[in-house]
Amino acid sequence: MVVEDKQKAIASTISSSTIMCQFTDSEGISLGASMYLPHNAGPLQLQQLVNKLLNNEEKLPYSFYVSDQELTVQLGLYVEKNKVSVEKVLKIVYQPQAIFRIRPVTRCSATIAGHEGEVLTVAFSPDGRQLASGSGDKTVRLWDLTTQTPLHKCEGHKHHVLCIAWSPDGKHLVSADKKGVILSWDTQTGKQLGKPFIGHKGWITSISWEPLHLSSPCRRFATSSKDKVVHVWDIALRRCVFSLTGHTLAVTCVKWSGEGVIYSCSEDTTIRVWDTTQGQLIRTLGGHGLWVNSLALSTEYVLRTGAFDHTGKQYSSPEEMKEVALERYKKIKGNAPERLVSGSDDFTMFLWEPPYHKPLKRLEGHQK
Repeated sequence: MVVEDKQKAIASTISSSTIMCQFTDSEGISLGASMYLPHNAGPLQLQQLVNKLLNNEEKLPYSFYVSDQELTVQLGLYVEKNKVSVEKVLKIVYQPQAIFRIRPVTRCSATIAGHEGEVLTVAFSPDGRQLASGSGDKTVRLWDLTTQTPLHKCEGHKHHVLCIAWSPDGKHLVSADKKGVILSWDTQTGKQLGKPFIGHKGWITSISWEPLHLSSPCRRFATSSKDKVVHVWDIALRRCVFSLTGHTLAVTCVKWSGEGVIYSCSEDTTIRVWDTTQGQLIRTLGGHGLWVNSLALSTEYVLRTGAFDHTGKQYSSPEEMKEVALERYKKIKGNAPERLVSGSDDFTMFLWEPPYHKPLKRLEGHQK
């Protein structure tokens, strides 16, 4: 009698803390045998269990359904809310959340061959539909990213192509080579537009366009060079409109800010902030102990893509593009100021809010 009472007590405890369940797929095929699952088991625990029962090497996400109703809470809460009898086996249907498996980014999705020399620079178009690449074979190539096939081979450079940059409205592509020559290209035909932009006396290290929300259609871009100078060019006038001089060693990077100034950094260890109307120096940012190699802006993504986003929307006028680009810029910037980061040979990065002469933070950790 005592033994029977103990068995009943155990059975009562099991039934109150667990639920007998059976997993089935959408076609009603059972997965394993029926099993007791705890009341506090939710979708995450069920997902782990199904992956284990299916012997999945890569853990997949699943959704679960009871009587065609998605299970989003713990089993106990579902049973209590829906007055489900625990005396019967609870059938739980599992379904994969995605029909198509997405390959991890660690795997190569396509190999785009064509250049006959080392590829030195690449850049996506603002709408993400094309890719431009520059090479030691002295060519610029345009690629269709939908089909992953070549569109155009742009020939005209006589030296290694070191830099390429699309205008934020997607209308222009410029490239620069080791001799300091800049060429512009028709992205629809791959043909060279007009004469080369000549002015630099050393190879060009970077190119940066004026943001679309400041000027539409896009006309001006800045180039930095080993000759210690930054030139600002007008692609419509096809000439240099002014030069930014003051660095005492090679200029390694130039960035056109969304706030309407130009930043340049140099092997002379300084960062300079320039006015974009007359080319006057506004301030010099110092602090690095060795060459400053690179700059990055907190708003860089939206400056590069302009009015384009994932929707693929097309615009009827430059004015409309400028308005949308401004909205996107304000949204991504929010109430915070645009920030600048500089990287140096002294193993450090500095975080700046450019109205101030001193960095907000010195970022350390790199050993080389």
